Amino acid sequence: MSVFFINRKTLAIKIRILFLAAASISILSPSMPMQAVAEENNFTDEKVVHLLEEPRHRTVHQEGDLYLLDVQVNPGDTSFQHVHDQAILLTTIHTGSGPAYGPVRSIPEYAYEPLTHSVSNAGPGLLRIIALVNGGQGVTDKSDSPKGMRSDPNIENPWFRSYRLELAPGEQTDLQSHDNHTVVVQGSDGVVHVTREDGLTRELDSAGEWEWRQPGSTFMVKNMGNLPVIVAINEGRE
Repeated sequence: MSVFFINRKTLAIKIRILFLAAASISILSPSMPMQAVAEENNFTDEKVVHLLEEPRHRTVHQEGDLYLLDVQVNPGDTSFQHVHDQAILLTTIHTGSGPAYGPVRSIPEYAYEPLTHSVSNAGPGLLRIIALVNGGQGVTDKSDSPKGMRSDPNIENPWFRSYRLELAPGEQTDLQSHDNHTVVVQGSDGVVHVTREDGLTRELDSAGEWEWRQPGSTFMVKNMGNLPVIVAINEGRE
């Protein structure tokens, strides 16, 4: 009789354990890391897209593996979670706090260390960045250096070369030519002329305006206004 009693008691204990495990979904197994559960919960309901598919990162020009994006995030808005897996060059036009005057920053690490994140703007103004994305392998030598530049580049790496210039009223650059696709970005308010060697001119008249130049195209940049103006000349190296 004692053997029968012990078996019933053991069975009751086992049933109670199974009942508690099924009823309490908040209990974690000792073998399940709590961090892994938290990460899964963080991304379960969020939309994750590639950078080039994120609607606030609008592609405005493309040449092969080079993409020019006009990034605009309204005050109070947050982008989708998006994946960066290509080198990128950022020319900031406005932060949420006001004009940024065209600082240029490169993040080549994305090409070999992808990142997933979102971009928020607390405001009160628009966040705007002109971004050059390079999905290529980059260049390992300097045989593609441009002609006609008066200064050394502010940024130079296998994917990008960038010059940030401040032109006084009426000042113009020398005629220049680049072996790579190049985009001229106006970083501050004013009026800028980008003029080809044959005289054909494109006028830029506000911060964030840009002009794309094909490899080998000879041009100069002139400040047509009465105040200094910031211009970034950005190459996508291929």
